[in-house]
Amino acid sequence: MSNPTLDKPMSDIRETIEIAGGKRRVDLLLRNARVINTFSGDIHKTDVALHGGRIVGFGTYKAKSAIDLRGSYLAPGFIDGHVHIESTMVKVPEFGRIIVPLGTTTVVADPHEIANVLGLDGIRYMLASSLNSVLGVYIMLPSCVPATGLETAGAELSGHDLSLLLNDERVLGLAEMMNYPGVVNGSMDALEKISIAHGKRIDGHAPMVSGKDLNAYISAGIKSDHECTTVEEAREKLRAGMFIMIREGTAAKNLRALLPLVNSENSRKCMFVTDDRHLDDIFTEGHMDHLVRCAIRLGVDPIRAIQMASINTSEYFGIKDLGAVAPGYRADLIVFDDFKKLKISKVIKDGRLVAENGVLAPSAVTDYKGKVRGTVNVRWIECDDFAIKAEGRRARVIGVVPDQIVTKSLVCPVKTDGGFVTADPDKDIVKIAVIERHMASGRIAKGLVKGFGLKKGAIASSISHDSHNIVVIGVNDRDMYTAAVQVVKMQGGIVAASNGQVIEALPLPIAGLMSDRSSEFVREKLHRLIAAAHGMGSRLKDPYMAMSFLTLPPIPELKITDRGLIDAVEFKVVPLFI
Repeated sequence: MSNPTLDKPMSDIRETIEIAGGKRRVDLLLRNARVINTFSGDIHKTDVALHGGRIVGFGTYKAKSAIDLRGSYLAPGFIDGHVHIESTMVKVPEFGRIIVPLGTTTVVADPHEIANVLGLDGIRYMLASSLNSVLGVYIMLPSCVPATGLETAGAELSGHDLSLLLNDERVLGLAEMMNYPGVVNGSMDALEKISIAHGKRIDGHAPMVSGKDLNAYISAGIKSDHECTTVEEAREKLRAGMFIMIREGTAAKNLRALLPLVNSENSRKCMFVTDDRHLDDIFTEGHMDHLVRCAIRLGVDPIRAIQMASINTSEYFGIKDLGAVAPGYRADLIVFDDFKKLKISKVIKDGRLVAENGVLAPSAVTDYKGKVRGTVNVRWIECDDFAIKAEGRRARVIGVVPDQIVTKSLVCPVKTDGGFVTADPDKDIVKIAVIERHMASGRIAKGLVKGFGLKKGAIASSISHDSHNIVVIGVNDRDMYTAAVQVVKMQGGIVAASNGQVIEALPLPIAGLMSDRSSEFVREKLHRLIAAAHGMGSRLKDPYMAMSFLTLPPIPELKITDRGLIDAVEFKVVPLFI
Protein backbone atom coordinates (compact mmCIF):
# COMPACT_ATOMS: atom_id res chain seq x y z
CA MET A 1 0.00 0.00 0.00
CA SER A 2 1.11 3.55 -0.67
CA ASN A 3 2.18 5.91 2.13
CA PRO A 4 -0.68 8.40 2.71
CA THR A 5 1.73 11.17 3.73
CA LEU A 6 4.58 10.71 1.25
CA ASP A 7 2.13 10.50 -1.64
CA LYS A 8 0.86 14.04 -0.96
CA PRO A 9 2.21 17.11 -2.81
CA MET A 10 4.40 19.37 -0.68
CA SER A 11 1.68 22.02 -0.50
CA ASP A 12 -0.76 19.49 0.97
CA ILE A 13 1.80 18.36 3.53
CA ARG A 14 2.38 21.98 4.53
CA GLU A 15 -1.37 22.50 4.93
CA THR A 16 -1.69 19.33 7.00
CA ILE A 17 1.12 20.47 9.30
CA GLU A 18 -0.50 23.87 9.77
CA ILE A 19 -3.88 22.32 10.57
CA ALA A 20 -2.40 19.77 12.97
CA GLY A 21 -0.39 22.58 14.58
CA GLY A 22 -3.58 24.48 15.35
CA LYS A 23 -3.01 27.32 12.88
CA ARG A 24 -6.28 26.65 11.03
CA ARG A 25 -9.74 25.46 11.97
CA VAL A 26 -10.38 21.74 11.74
CA ASP A 27 -13.50 20.21 10.23
CA LEU A 28 -14.69 18.43 13.38
CA LEU A 29 -13.66 18.30 17.02
CA LEU A 30 -14.68 15.33 19.16
CA ARG A 31 -14.75 16.71 22.69
CA ASN A 32 -14.39 14.89 26.00
CA ALA A 33 -13.43 11.50 24.55
CA ARG A 34 -11.85 8.60 26.38
CA VAL A 35 -9.49 7.44 23.65
CA ILE A 36 -8.67 3.74 23.46
CA ASN A 37 -5.10 3.91 22.22
CA THR A 38 -4.13 0.78 20.31
CA PHE A 39 -0.48 1.88 20.27
CA SER A 40 0.15 2.64 23.93
CA GLY A 41 -2.39 0.13 25.19
CA ASP A 42 -4.07 2.61 27.52
CA ILE A 43 -7.04 4.96 27.71
CA HIS A 44 -6.60 8.72 27.92
CA LYS A 45 -9.05 11.61 28.14
CA THR A 46 -8.71 14.23 25.42
CA ASP A 47 -10.36 16.04 22.54
CA VAL A 48 -9.69 14.60 19.06
CA ALA A 49 -9.48 16.81 15.96
CA LEU A 50 -10.51 15.58 12.50
CA HIS A 51 -9.86 17.24 9.17
CA GLY A 52 -10.11 16.08 5.58
CA GLY A 53 -11.21 12.63 6.67
CA ARG A 54 -8.21 12.10 8.92
CA ILE A 55 -7.23 12.52 12.55
CA VAL A 56 -4.94 15.52 12.91
CA GLY A 57 -4.34 15.77 16.64
CA PHE A 58 -5.28 15.56 20.31
CA GLY A 59 -6.30 18.51 22.47
CA THR A 60 -8.16 21.78 22.01
CA TYR A 61 -8.62 23.03 18.44
CA LYS A 62 -10.75 25.65 16.79
CA ALA A 63 -13.32 23.73 14.76
CA LYS A 64 -16.05 24.29 12.20
CA SER A 65 -18.24 21.90 14.20
CA ALA A 66 -17.97 19.81 17.35
CA ILE A 67 -19.52 16.77 18.99
CA ASP A 68 -19.38 16.40 22.75
CA LEU A 69 -18.84 12.70 23.51
CA ARG A 70 -19.41 13.31 27.25
CA GLY A 71 -16.79 10.82 28.37
CA SER A 72 -17.69 8.02 25.97
CA TYR A 73 -15.00 5.72 24.66
CA LEU A 74 -13.52 6.53 21.25
CA ALA A 75 -11.87 3.62 19.41
CA PRO A 76 -10.75 2.82 15.87
CA GLY A 77 -13.40 1.25 13.66
CA PHE A 78 -13.35 -2.53 13.58
CA ILE A 79 -11.69 -4.37 10.69
CA ASP A 80 -12.78 -7.86 9.65
CA GLY A 81 -9.60 -9.50 8.40
CA HIS A 82 -11.22 -12.33 6.42
CA VAL A 83 -14.79 -12.39 5.17
CA HIS A 84 -16.75 -13.80 2.28
CA ILE A 85 -19.38 -11.11 1.77
CA GLU A 86 -21.34 -13.39 -0.54
CA SER A 87 -22.18 -15.60 2.44
CA THR A 88 -24.52 -12.89 3.74
CA MET A 89 -26.48 -13.23 0.48
CA VAL A 90 -26.72 -9.45 0.01
CA LYS A 91 -24.81 -6.99 -2.17
CA VAL A 92 -21.84 -5.06 -0.79
CA PRO A 93 -23.69 -1.74 -0.23
CA GLU A 94 -26.43 -3.59 1.64
CA PHE A 95 -23.84 -5.47 3.69
CA GLY A 96 -22.29 -2.13 4.61
CA ARG A 97 -25.67 -0.72 5.58
CA ILE A 98 -26.10 -3.33 8.31
CA ILE A 99 -22.53 -3.76 9.66
CA VAL A 100 -21.18 -0.19 9.64
CA PRO A 101 -23.65 0.90 12.37
CA LEU A 102 -22.29 -2.04 14.40
CA GLY A 103 -18.79 -0.59 14.25
CA THR A 104 -17.22 -2.51 11.36
CA THR A 105 -15.86 0.19 9.10
CA THR A 106 -13.51 -1.93 6.95
CA VAL A 107 -13.38 -5.50 5.71
CA VAL A 108 -10.76 -7.53 3.90
CA ALA A 109 -12.92 -9.62 1.59
CA ASP A 110 -12.10 -12.79 -0.26
CA PRO A 111 -14.56 -12.92 -3.22
CA HIS A 112 -13.80 -16.60 -3.56
CA GLU A 113 -17.46 -17.59 -3.86
CA ILE A 114 -18.43 -15.37 -6.77
CA ALA A 115 -15.06 -15.98 -8.45
CA ASN A 116 -15.80 -19.71 -8.52
CA VAL A 117 -18.97 -18.88 -10.45
CA LEU A 118 -17.92 -15.91 -12.62
CA GLY A 119 -14.12 -15.81 -12.52
CA LEU A 120 -12.48 -12.39 -12.94
CA ASP A 121 -15.87 -10.87 -13.77
CA GLY A 122 -17.04 -11.85 -10.30
CA ILE A 123 -14.06 -10.18 -8.61
CA ARG A 124 -14.54 -7.06 -10.72
CA TYR A 125 -18.22 -7.03 -9.73
CA MET A 126 -17.28 -7.02 -6.04
CA LEU A 127 -14.71 -4.26 -6.55
CA ALA A 128 -17.15 -2.13 -8.55
CA SER A 129 -20.09 -2.67 -6.18
CA SER A 130 -17.97 -1.64 -3.17
CA LEU A 131 -16.40 1.45 -4.72
CA ASN A 132 -18.85 4.03 -3.33
CA SER A 133 -20.06 2.05 -0.34
CA VAL A 134 -19.79 3.53 3.16
CA LEU A 135 -17.99 0.31 4.08
CA GLY A 136 -14.28 0.26 3.30
CA VAL A 137 -13.56 -2.87 1.26
CA TYR A 138 -10.17 -4.35 0.45
CA ILE A 139 -9.81 -7.50 -1.64
CA MET A 140 -7.61 -10.56 -1.38
CA LEU A 141 -7.51 -12.39 -4.71
CA PRO A 142 -8.95 -15.92 -4.57
CA SER A 143 -6.03 -18.33 -4.84
CA CYS A 144 -7.96 -21.53 -5.54
CA VAL A 145 -10.52 -21.24 -8.33
CA PRO A 146 -11.48 -23.99 -8.50
CA ALA A 147 -10.58 -24.96 -4.96
CA THR A 148 -9.52 -28.42 -6.12
CA GLY A 149 -9.65 -30.61 -9.20
CA LEU A 150 -12.31 -32.67 -7.43
CA GLU A 151 -15.22 -30.43 -8.43
CA THR A 152 -16.52 -28.40 -11.35
CA ALA A 153 -16.47 -24.63 -10.95
CA GLY A 154 -17.79 -21.94 -13.25
CA ALA A 155 -14.30 -20.58 -13.87
CA GLU A 156 -10.61 -21.37 -13.59
CA LEU A 157 -8.17 -18.63 -12.56
CA SER A 158 -4.45 -18.98 -13.22
CA GLY A 159 -1.65 -16.95 -11.70
CA HIS A 160 -1.59 -14.86 -14.87
CA ASP A 161 -5.33 -14.16 -14.58
CA LEU A 162 -4.92 -12.98 -10.98
CA SER A 163 -1.92 -10.81 -11.85
CA LEU A 164 -4.20 -8.63 -13.98
CA LEU A 165 -5.83 -7.30 -10.79
CA LEU A 166 -2.83 -7.11 -8.45
CA ASN A 167 -2.09 -3.46 -9.22
CA ASP A 168 -5.47 -2.29 -7.98
CA GLU A 169 -4.77 -0.26 -4.82
CA ARG A 170 -7.54 -2.09 -2.96
CA VAL A 171 -6.04 -5.52 -3.70
CA LEU A 172 -3.82 -6.51 -0.78
CA GLY A 173 -2.59 -9.90 -1.89
CA LEU A 174 -3.54 -13.54 -2.30
CA ALA A 175 -6.41 -15.01 -0.31
CA GLU A 176 -6.48 -18.28 1.60
CA MET A 177 -4.28 -20.87 -0.11
CA MET A 178 -6.56 -23.86 0.35
CA ASN A 179 -4.53 -26.16 -1.85
CA TYR A 180 -2.02 -26.94 0.88
CA PRO A 181 -1.06 -30.31 -0.68
CA GLY A 182 -0.25 -28.41 -3.87
CA VAL A 183 2.01 -26.02 -1.96
CA VAL A 184 3.78 -28.74 0.02
CA ASN A 185 4.26 -30.92 -3.06
CA GLY A 186 5.45 -28.06 -5.27
CA SER A 187 2.50 -27.90 -7.68
CA MET A 188 3.29 -25.54 -10.60
CA ASP A 189 -0.15 -23.95 -10.34
CA ALA A 190 0.20 -23.22 -6.62
CA LEU A 191 3.76 -21.94 -6.97
CA GLU A 192 2.82 -19.68 -9.89
CA LYS A 193 0.09 -18.02 -7.81
CA ILE A 194 2.38 -17.59 -4.84
CA SER A 195 5.09 -16.04 -7.03
CA ILE A 196 2.81 -13.35 -8.48
CA ALA A 197 2.04 -11.94 -5.02
CA HIS A 198 5.33 -9.94 -5.18
CA GLY A 199 5.69 -9.27 -1.47
CA LYS A 200 1.99 -8.76 -0.77
CA ARG A 201 0.27 -10.83 1.87
CA ILE A 202 -0.61 -14.46 1.25
CA ASP A 203 -3.26 -15.84 3.59
CA GLY A 204 -3.30 -19.47 4.61
CA HIS A 205 -5.89 -22.19 4.98
CA ALA A 206 -4.25 -25.18 6.59
CA PRO A 207 -6.57 -27.16 8.87
CA MET A 208 -4.63 -29.64 11.00
CA VAL A 209 -1.45 -29.21 8.92
CA SER A 210 1.49 -29.82 11.23
CA GLY A 211 5.15 -30.72 11.44
CA LYS A 212 7.34 -30.58 8.35
CA ASP A 213 4.33 -30.05 6.07
CA LEU A 214 3.52 -26.91 8.06
CA ASN A 215 7.14 -25.77 7.82
CA ALA A 216 7.07 -26.19 4.05
CA TYR A 217 3.73 -24.41 3.77
CA ILE A 218 4.91 -21.39 5.79
CA SER A 219 8.26 -21.29 4.00
CA ALA A 220 6.38 -20.64 0.75
CA GLY A 221 5.48 -17.21 2.15
CA ILE A 222 2.08 -17.97 3.66
CA LYS A 223 1.72 -16.00 6.88
CA SER A 224 -1.74 -16.50 8.42
CA ASP A 225 -4.31 -19.16 9.16
CA HIS A 226 -7.99 -18.99 10.12
CA GLU A 227 -8.68 -22.73 10.31
CA CYS A 228 -7.30 -23.51 13.78
CA THR A 229 -9.76 -25.32 16.02
CA THR A 230 -7.58 -26.06 19.06
CA VAL A 231 -5.06 -24.12 21.14
CA GLU A 232 -2.42 -26.75 20.37
CA GLU A 233 -2.84 -26.31 16.62
CA ALA A 234 -2.82 -22.52 16.87
CA ARG A 235 0.22 -22.50 19.18
CA GLU A 236 2.29 -24.57 16.74
CA LYS A 237 1.43 -22.19 13.92
CA LEU A 238 2.07 -19.14 16.08
CA ARG A 239 5.48 -20.48 17.10
CA ALA A 240 6.28 -20.95 13.41
CA GLY A 241 5.58 -17.27 12.74
CA MET A 242 2.00 -17.34 11.52
CA PHE A 243 -0.60 -14.73 12.40
CA ILE A 244 -3.63 -16.45 13.91
CA MET A 245 -7.02 -15.36 12.63
CA ILE A 246 -9.50 -16.27 15.37
CA ARG A 247 -12.74 -17.05 13.58
CA GLU A 248 -16.28 -16.79 14.86
CA GLY A 249 -18.69 -17.25 11.99
CA THR A 250 -21.99 -19.05 11.72
CA ALA A 251 -20.94 -22.56 10.70
CA ALA A 252 -17.47 -22.41 12.26
CA LYS A 253 -17.10 -21.06 15.79
CA ASN A 254 -13.57 -21.15 17.18
CA LEU A 255 -13.34 -18.08 19.43
CA ARG A 256 -14.05 -19.78 22.75
CA ALA A 257 -11.64 -22.64 21.98
CA LEU A 258 -8.77 -20.38 20.88
CA LEU A 259 -8.90 -17.47 23.32
CA PRO A 260 -6.89 -19.34 25.99
CA LEU A 261 -3.95 -19.04 23.56
CA VAL A 262 -3.96 -15.23 23.72
CA ASN A 263 -1.71 -13.46 26.22
CA SER A 264 0.11 -10.15 26.54
CA GLU A 265 3.17 -11.49 24.72
CA ASN A 266 1.45 -12.87 21.62
CA SER A 267 -1.83 -10.98 21.23
CA ARG A 268 -0.46 -8.65 18.53
CA LYS A 269 -0.08 -11.72 16.31
CA CYS A 270 -3.80 -12.51 16.65
CA MET A 271 -6.83 -10.97 14.97
CA PHE A 272 -10.56 -11.54 14.78
CA VAL A 273 -12.34 -12.61 11.59
CA THR A 274 -15.86 -13.75 10.72
CA ASP A 275 -15.15 -15.73 7.51
CA ASP A 276 -18.79 -16.72 6.84
CA ARG A 277 -21.37 -15.03 9.04
CA HIS A 278 -25.06 -15.38 8.36
CA LEU A 279 -27.41 -12.39 8.20
CA ASP A 280 -29.52 -13.58 11.10
CA ASP A 281 -26.48 -13.80 13.37
CA ILE A 282 -25.50 -10.26 12.37
CA PHE A 283 -28.98 -8.98 13.17
CA THR A 284 -29.34 -10.84 16.48
CA GLU A 285 -25.75 -10.89 17.80
CA GLY A 286 -23.73 -8.42 15.78
CA HIS A 287 -20.67 -8.51 13.56
CA MET A 288 -17.13 -7.74 14.77
CA ASP A 289 -18.64 -6.07 17.84
CA HIS A 290 -19.98 -9.49 18.79
CA LEU A 291 -16.52 -11.05 18.63
CA VAL A 292 -14.98 -8.26 20.72
CA ARG A 293 -17.83 -8.38 23.23
CA CYS A 294 -17.49 -12.17 23.60
CA ALA A 295 -13.73 -11.95 24.00
CA ILE A 296 -14.07 -9.37 26.79
CA ARG A 297 -16.74 -11.45 28.49
CA LEU A 298 -14.42 -14.48 28.34
CA GLY A 299 -11.65 -12.60 30.10
CA VAL A 300 -9.59 -10.90 27.39
CA ASP A 301 -8.37 -7.44 28.37
CA PRO A 302 -10.71 -4.93 26.64
CA ILE A 303 -7.91 -2.92 25.01
CA ARG A 304 -6.32 -6.13 23.77
CA ALA A 305 -9.65 -7.21 22.28
CA ILE A 306 -9.97 -3.86 20.49
CA GLN A 307 -6.44 -4.27 19.13
CA MET A 308 -7.32 -7.70 17.76
CA ALA A 309 -10.21 -6.15 15.87
CA SER A 310 -8.31 -3.15 14.50
CA ILE A 311 -4.58 -2.36 14.57
CA ASN A 312 -3.42 -6.00 14.51
CA THR A 313 -5.38 -6.56 11.32
CA SER A 314 -4.31 -3.34 9.60
CA GLU A 315 -0.64 -3.92 10.40
CA TYR A 316 -0.75 -7.52 9.18
CA PHE A 317 -2.16 -6.41 5.83
CA GLY A 318 0.03 -3.34 5.55
CA ILE A 319 -2.84 -0.85 5.64
CA LYS A 320 -0.79 1.97 7.09
CA ASP A 321 -3.52 4.44 8.02
CA LEU A 322 -6.17 2.34 9.75
CA GLY A 323 -6.60 0.76 13.17
CA ALA A 324 -5.67 3.58 15.52
CA VAL A 325 -6.85 6.89 16.97
CA ALA A 326 -3.71 8.89 16.19
CA PRO A 327 -2.56 11.83 14.04
CA GLY A 328 -2.33 10.94 10.35
CA TYR A 329 -4.69 7.99 10.63
CA ARG A 330 -7.95 7.79 8.76
CA ALA A 331 -10.85 9.02 10.86
CA ASP A 332 -12.72 5.70 10.97
CA LEU A 333 -13.95 5.74 14.56
CA ILE A 334 -16.53 4.22 16.86
CA VAL A 335 -18.10 5.58 20.05
CA PHE A 336 -19.54 3.50 22.90
CA ASP A 337 -20.16 3.85 26.63
CA ASP A 338 -19.08 0.58 28.24
CA PHE A 339 -17.12 -2.54 27.41
CA LYS A 340 -19.66 -5.01 28.75
CA LYS A 341 -22.50 -4.11 26.41
CA LEU A 342 -20.25 -2.61 23.71
CA LYS A 343 -23.25 -0.97 22.10
CA ILE A 344 -21.97 1.33 19.36
CA SER A 345 -23.66 4.73 19.67
CA LYS A 346 -21.84 6.56 16.86
CA VAL A 347 -19.77 5.59 13.84
CA ILE A 348 -17.52 8.06 12.03
CA LYS A 349 -16.19 7.09 8.60
CA ASP A 350 -13.57 9.22 6.84
CA GLY A 351 -14.26 12.01 9.32
CA ARG A 352 -18.02 12.03 8.77
CA LEU A 353 -20.71 10.89 11.19
CA VAL A 354 -22.41 8.08 9.24
CA ALA A 355 -24.36 6.13 11.86
CA GLU A 356 -26.02 6.68 15.22
CA ASN A 357 -27.66 4.20 17.55
CA GLY A 358 -27.52 1.33 15.09
CA VAL A 359 -28.88 3.17 12.05
CA LEU A 360 -26.95 4.31 8.99
CA ALA A 361 -27.53 7.96 8.06
CA PRO A 362 -29.65 8.31 4.89
CA SER A 363 -26.84 10.28 3.24
CA ALA A 364 -24.52 7.28 3.68
CA VAL A 365 -26.85 4.73 2.06
CA THR A 366 -25.77 3.65 -1.43
CA ASP A 367 -26.74 1.00 -3.95
CA TYR A 368 -25.19 -0.67 -6.98
CA LYS A 369 -27.20 -1.48 -10.09
CA GLY A 370 -24.55 -3.43 -12.02
CA LYS A 371 -25.63 -6.80 -13.43
CA VAL A 372 -24.02 -10.19 -13.93
CA ARG A 373 -24.91 -12.88 -16.46
CA GLY A 374 -27.11 -15.87 -15.64
CA THR A 375 -25.12 -18.64 -13.98
CA VAL A 376 -27.44 -21.65 -13.61
CA ASN A 377 -26.88 -23.92 -16.61
CA VAL A 378 -28.27 -27.37 -15.91
CA ARG A 379 -29.13 -30.30 -18.17
CA TRP A 380 -32.79 -31.33 -17.92
CA ILE A 381 -33.41 -32.95 -14.52
CA GLU A 382 -35.60 -36.01 -13.99
CA CYS A 383 -36.88 -37.45 -10.71
CA ASP A 384 -35.04 -40.70 -11.47
CA ASP A 385 -31.75 -38.79 -11.40
CA PHE A 386 -31.87 -38.92 -7.60
CA ALA A 387 -32.15 -42.72 -7.35
CA ILE A 388 -29.18 -44.62 -5.86
CA LYS A 389 -28.80 -48.24 -6.97
CA ALA A 390 -27.82 -50.45 -4.05
CA GLU A 391 -24.37 -51.92 -4.68
CA GLY A 392 -23.60 -53.10 -1.19
CA ARG A 393 -24.92 -53.38 2.34
CA ARG A 394 -22.72 -50.72 3.89
CA ALA A 395 -21.86 -47.26 2.65
CA ARG A 396 -19.75 -44.25 3.46
CA VAL A 397 -21.88 -41.60 5.15
CA ILE A 398 -21.03 -37.93 5.71
CA GLY A 399 -21.30 -37.23 9.44
CA VAL A 400 -22.29 -33.66 10.29
CA VAL A 401 -20.49 -32.00 13.23
CA PRO A 402 -22.75 -29.25 14.67
CA ASP A 403 -21.25 -25.72 14.55
CA GLN A 404 -18.22 -26.91 12.56
CA ILE A 405 -17.43 -27.22 8.87
CA VAL A 406 -15.37 -30.38 9.40
CA THR A 407 -17.29 -33.64 8.98
CA LYS A 408 -16.81 -37.26 10.01
CA SER A 409 -16.35 -40.16 7.62
CA LEU A 410 -18.79 -42.81 8.82
CA VAL A 411 -19.59 -46.30 7.60
CA CYS A 412 -23.20 -47.33 8.12
CA PRO A 413 -25.61 -50.06 6.98
CA VAL A 414 -27.91 -48.85 4.19
CA LYS A 415 -31.66 -49.21 3.95
CA THR A 416 -32.91 -50.46 0.58
CA ASP A 417 -36.17 -50.95 -1.25
CA GLY A 418 -36.42 -52.81 -4.56
CA GLY A 419 -32.69 -52.68 -5.13
CA PHE A 420 -32.39 -48.94 -4.47
CA VAL A 421 -31.09 -47.08 -1.42
CA THR A 422 -33.67 -45.15 0.57
CA ALA A 423 -33.34 -42.62 3.35
CA ASP A 424 -33.44 -43.99 6.90
CA PRO A 425 -34.86 -41.13 9.01
CA ASP A 426 -35.05 -43.36 12.10
CA LYS A 427 -31.25 -43.54 12.02
CA ASP A 428 -30.96 -39.91 10.88
CA ILE A 429 -29.56 -40.91 7.47
CA VAL A 430 -30.92 -39.09 4.41
CA LYS A 431 -29.87 -38.68 0.78
CA ILE A 432 -27.69 -35.93 -0.65
CA ALA A 433 -27.07 -34.98 -4.29
CA VAL A 434 -24.86 -32.43 -6.03
CA ILE A 435 -25.90 -31.22 -9.50
CA GLU A 436 -23.29 -29.54 -11.71
CA ARG A 437 -24.76 -26.13 -12.65
CA HIS A 438 -22.11 -24.28 -14.64
CA MET A 439 -21.54 -26.30 -17.83
CA ALA A 440 -24.81 -28.28 -18.18
CA SER A 441 -22.70 -31.45 -18.09
CA GLY A 442 -25.47 -33.52 -16.56
CA ARG A 443 -23.22 -34.71 -13.72
CA ILE A 444 -25.11 -35.59 -10.55
CA ALA A 445 -23.26 -37.15 -7.62
CA LYS A 446 -25.25 -38.90 -4.91
CA GLY A 447 -24.54 -39.98 -1.36
CA LEU A 448 -25.79 -40.19 2.22
CA VAL A 449 -25.54 -37.81 5.15
CA LYS A 450 -26.18 -38.21 8.88
CA GLY A 451 -26.98 -35.45 11.35
CA PHE A 452 -29.64 -33.29 9.71
CA GLY A 453 -32.59 -34.88 11.47
CA LEU A 454 -34.95 -34.58 8.49
CA LYS A 455 -38.05 -36.76 8.76
CA LYS A 456 -39.64 -35.66 5.50
CA GLY A 457 -39.18 -33.29 2.56
CA ALA A 458 -36.03 -31.83 1.03
CA ILE A 459 -33.91 -28.69 1.03
CA ALA A 460 -31.78 -27.37 -1.84
CA SER A 461 -29.45 -24.49 -2.58
CA SER A 462 -27.16 -23.05 -5.26
CA ILE A 463 -24.81 -22.04 -2.42
CA SER A 464 -22.41 -24.94 -1.93
CA HIS A 465 -18.79 -24.16 -1.18
CA ASP A 466 -16.63 -23.74 -3.09
CA SER A 467 -17.83 -24.30 -6.64
CA HIS A 468 -21.47 -23.57 -5.83
CA ASN A 469 -23.16 -26.33 -7.71
CA ILE A 470 -26.70 -27.20 -6.65
CA VAL A 471 -26.82 -29.28 -3.47
CA VAL A 472 -29.96 -31.13 -2.37
CA ILE A 473 -30.66 -33.09 0.82
CA GLY A 474 -33.89 -35.02 1.23
CA VAL A 475 -35.88 -37.96 2.51
CA ASN A 476 -37.38 -38.87 -0.87
CA ASP A 477 -36.52 -38.41 -4.54
CA ARG A 478 -39.72 -36.56 -5.44
CA ASP A 479 -39.11 -33.73 -2.98
CA MET A 480 -35.42 -33.56 -3.90
CA TYR A 481 -36.46 -33.20 -7.54
CA THR A 482 -39.03 -30.51 -6.68
CA ALA A 483 -36.53 -28.47 -4.68
CA ALA A 484 -33.77 -28.74 -7.30
CA VAL A 485 -36.04 -27.72 -10.19
CA GLN A 486 -37.16 -24.63 -8.27
CA VAL A 487 -33.52 -23.57 -7.77
CA VAL A 488 -33.02 -23.83 -11.54
CA LYS A 489 -36.21 -21.88 -12.29
CA MET A 490 -35.07 -19.02 -10.01
CA GLN A 491 -31.57 -18.93 -11.58
CA GLY A 492 -30.21 -19.68 -8.15
CA GLY A 493 -31.53 -19.62 -4.62
CA ILE A 494 -32.58 -21.65 -1.59
CA VAL A 495 -35.64 -23.90 -1.42
CA ALA A 496 -37.59 -26.08 1.00
CA ALA A 497 -40.03 -28.63 -0.45
CA SER A 498 -42.37 -31.26 0.95
CA ASN A 499 -45.06 -33.52 -0.52
CA GLY A 500 -44.05 -32.48 -4.01
CA GLN A 501 -44.64 -28.77 -3.32
CA VAL A 502 -42.33 -25.83 -2.76
CA ILE A 503 -42.91 -24.60 0.79
CA GLU A 504 -40.56 -21.62 0.78
CA ALA A 505 -37.94 -20.14 -1.55
CA LEU A 506 -35.40 -17.31 -1.65
CA PRO A 507 -34.25 -16.23 -5.14
CA LEU A 508 -30.53 -15.38 -5.42
CA PRO A 509 -30.18 -13.99 -8.95
CA ILE A 510 -26.65 -12.59 -8.51
CA ALA A 511 -24.44 -15.58 -9.39
CA GLY A 512 -26.84 -17.85 -7.48
CA LEU A 513 -25.25 -16.42 -4.33
CA MET A 514 -26.72 -13.01 -3.58
CA SER A 515 -30.08 -11.28 -3.53
CA ASP A 516 -30.85 -7.92 -5.10
CA ARG A 517 -33.28 -7.19 -2.26
CA SER A 518 -32.84 -5.70 1.21
CA SER A 519 -31.22 -7.53 4.09
CA GLU A 520 -34.56 -7.44 5.93
CA PHE A 521 -36.25 -9.26 3.02
CA VAL A 522 -33.48 -11.85 2.87
CA ARG A 523 -33.54 -12.33 6.62
CA GLU A 524 -37.31 -12.89 6.69
CA LYS A 525 -37.07 -15.40 3.86
CA LEU A 526 -34.26 -17.22 5.66
CA HIS A 527 -36.34 -17.35 8.84
CA ARG A 528 -39.15 -18.99 6.88
CA LEU A 529 -36.78 -21.41 5.18
CA ILE A 530 -35.18 -22.44 8.48
CA ALA A 531 -38.62 -22.80 10.08
CA ALA A 532 -39.66 -25.01 7.16
CA ALA A 533 -36.58 -27.22 7.60
CA HIS A 534 -37.20 -27.43 11.35
CA GLY A 535 -40.81 -28.35 10.60
CA MET A 536 -39.47 -31.23 8.51
CA GLY A 537 -37.47 -32.42 11.50
CA SER A 538 -34.02 -30.84 11.19
CA ARG A 539 -32.46 -30.04 14.53
CA LEU A 540 -29.55 -27.97 13.22
CA LYS A 541 -29.62 -24.26 13.97
CA ASP A 542 -29.13 -23.38 10.29
CA PRO A 543 -29.46 -26.46 8.07
CA TYR A 544 -28.78 -24.49 4.88
CA MET A 545 -25.46 -23.13 6.09
CA ALA A 546 -24.46 -26.60 7.29
CA MET A 547 -25.48 -28.08 3.93
CA SER A 548 -23.44 -25.51 2.01
CA PHE A 549 -20.18 -26.78 3.54
CA LEU A 550 -20.74 -30.48 2.84
CA THR A 551 -19.35 -29.88 -0.66
CA LEU A 552 -16.03 -28.35 0.47
CA PRO A 553 -13.23 -30.82 -0.38
CA PRO A 554 -10.34 -29.01 1.37
CA ILE A 555 -11.98 -29.55 4.77
CA PRO A 556 -11.78 -33.09 6.27
CA GLU A 557 -13.04 -35.76 6.50
CA LEU A 558 -15.74 -36.75 3.99
CA LYS A 559 -17.43 -34.41 1.48
CA ILE A 560 -19.32 -34.62 -1.80
CA THR A 561 -19.03 -32.69 -5.08
CA ASP A 562 -20.46 -33.15 -8.56
CA ARG A 563 -17.50 -35.51 -9.17
CA GLY A 564 -18.53 -37.89 -6.39
CA LEU A 565 -17.86 -38.67 -2.75
CA ILE A 566 -14.57 -37.09 -1.63
CA ASP A 567 -12.11 -38.38 0.94
CA ALA A 568 -11.00 -34.91 2.08
CA VAL A 569 -7.99 -36.29 3.96
CA GLU A 570 -6.50 -38.26 1.07
CA PHE A 571 -7.89 -35.78 -1.51
CA LYS A 572 -9.48 -38.37 -3.79
CA VAL A 573 -12.84 -39.64 -5.04
CA VAL A 574 -14.01 -42.73 -3.16
CA PRO A 575 -16.91 -45.11 -3.83
CA LEU A 576 -20.13 -44.77 -1.88
CA PHE A 577 -20.36 -48.46 -1.03
CA ILE A 578 -17.82 -50.39 1.04
